[in-house]
Amino acid sequence: MSTVHDAAVAEIDPRTLYRILALRSEVFVVEQDCVYLDLDGRDLEPDARQVWIERDGTVIATLRLLRDRDCARIGRVVTAPSERGGGIAANLMTRALELAGPVDVVLDAQAHLADWYARFGFVRDGAEFVEDGIPHVPMRRVHPS
Repeated sequence: MSTVHDAAVAEIDPRTLYRILALRSEVFVVEQDCVYLDLDGRDLEPDARQVWIERDGTVIATLRLLRDRDCARIGRVVTAPSERGGGIAANLMTRALELAGPVDVVLDAQAHLADWYARFGFVRDGAEFVEDGIPHVPMRRVHPS
């Protein structure tokens, strides 16, 4: 059974937080071969939320939800390689959008995933750019008023 969880970093059991950060490193740093500082301080912001899915005590997908000045920001969206294609990332996105509340939500999608994010109402919101050697597209989901 897979369960979607969300919490601020200070509310997360240290072992679970370790598994969240390990999954991010496994995919972003090792698999995608991007040497960058994942721990950028934003996870510790008072309004930051970690959203993750566990199965049998293993974190299999995660993202973080941040608050920017006038919107929410989704980032660090990652699914364990063995779990891709099973729809669990959609469960994460649905929960993150619920948590975001009545504001616009932005994200920087890897370009090949832009159509996937479009399923949740995101549209391109600027020019494509390259970050850590990977093409990205800024996207925005305008909250329906």
